[in-house]
Amino acid sequence: MLKPSLQLKLGQSLTMTPQLQQAIRLLQLPVLDLNAEIQEALEENIMLEMEDLPDVPSTNAESTAEVETIRADELWQTRAAERSQDGGWNGEGRPISEFADESGETLHEHLYWQLEMENFTFREALIGEALVDYINDAGYLTAKIDEIIESLDEQPEVTADEAEKTLHKLQRLDPVGVGARSLSECVIRQIEQLDSETPGIELALEIAASHLDLVASRDYGELRRGLRTSEENLHEALALVRACNPKPGLAVSPAAPQYVIPDVFVRKIDKRWQVEISPTGVPRLSVNQQYAKLLRGSGEHAVLKTQLQEARWLIRSLEIRNETLLKVATSIVSRQVDFLEHGDEAMKPMVLRDIAEEIGMHESTISRVTTNKYMHTPRGVFEFKYFFSSHLSSDSGEDQSSTSVRAKIRKLIGAENPAKPLSDSKITNLLKDEGISVARRTVAKYREAMNIPSSSERRSRETR
Repeated sequence: MLKPSLQLKLGQSLTMTPQLQQAIRLLQLPVLDLNAEIQEALEENIMLEMEDLPDVPSTNAESTAEVETIRADELWQTRAAERSQDGGWNGEGRPISEFADESGETLHEHLYWQLEMENFTFREALIGEALVDYINDAGYLTAKIDEIIESLDEQPEVTADEAEKTLHKLQRLDPVGVGARSLSECVIRQIEQLDSETPGIELALEIAASHLDLVASRDYGELRRGLRTSEENLHEALALVRACNPKPGLAVSPAAPQYVIPDVFVRKIDKRWQVEISPTGVPRLSVNQQYAKLLRGSGEHAVLKTQLQEARWLIRSLEIRNETLLKVATSIVSRQVDFLEHGDEAMKPMVLRDIAEEIGMHESTISRVTTNKYMHTPRGVFEFKYFFSSHLSSDSGEDQSSTSVRAKIRKLIGAENPAKPLSDSKITNLLKDEGISVARRTVAKYREAMNIPSSSERRSRETR
């Protein structure tokens, strides 16, 4: 007969603390949204105050590396007046005009990009593209798996099991839960990304699977009786469910902002490329020391002490955001110096894993940093994502990036004889002469992505 006993076990687990959750959330926010969040915090938290930026710039940059970086905490408060007077930089420090972003990325484009960058096999990517075609703006799959399989013309034929596995993998991309077939599945996918030791996670999954109707009607008494759980446990589980986004696709805005505030600036000084956090993008915060001193040694004012802790968390989260942005931007610039010097044709192939391995972070963190974050360079303002492109083989042994190949295609078409425009096959052969092996359908795909008409359409326009 078994007897009850006590056992002591040691183990390690990663828990999403409130501080870590706040740091991750702030890392995802673009500058304008982050400023709105900071302004709200300043209005609600008496312990926070905004520091005045100094008029005289003062930085301590290390000059030993080919690509210079300047400490985020130093740049946070420098050169505000200088930047407001200088409309921008070229490579040597002369003022130039600002560049407006016109990317207008849609949810489908965001998912296609991840299919190309993430660890999908060629066959999985084809199935994934077909699935993405049937995802609506809210992020839900609008067709049945069988119907999607019928639209695929692949050999061997795609099985339902293959499509389901690819869909499950797709649902874990950013935003998590995209491609779900129901609200229940959408919420479950978002809860599954949490640590398995998160309090209330099992109960939250059960609620998402079978009881969302009771959550919607706020019938918590019936819900608690049906689940046979305590009010405290139910409260923890409901907090996890409510934290999920019921329409994850809407998190990716299809509308391009009219004006872009760069997160980092890149300029060339003394033949070195220097990366700086934008000091005018996000204000510098600090704790109100007068109020903080009054709380020292006092056992009262619990609300103020809570606000003091929240203020310190926010300041530290902003520091982490700046440090991470600077690391990622510096790594990107160090790999894409040729692009900054010579343009699109010199763009190097680069995927999320390359940056993640170099700076010692997870690919999902790099994905968050590169979304809706912008870099001001002598060649214009670019989203961090712009610098990532897939690898294409070449006869020289050095891989070409898809961005580089697109630029070469655009250059060939720009230099063609208008009376005899180049066909996709001819462009393929010309690229092959340069040592770049690319299929004709890939050339057609890149040409269409650049909104360049086919050779027959270009010819007919010339003859009109």
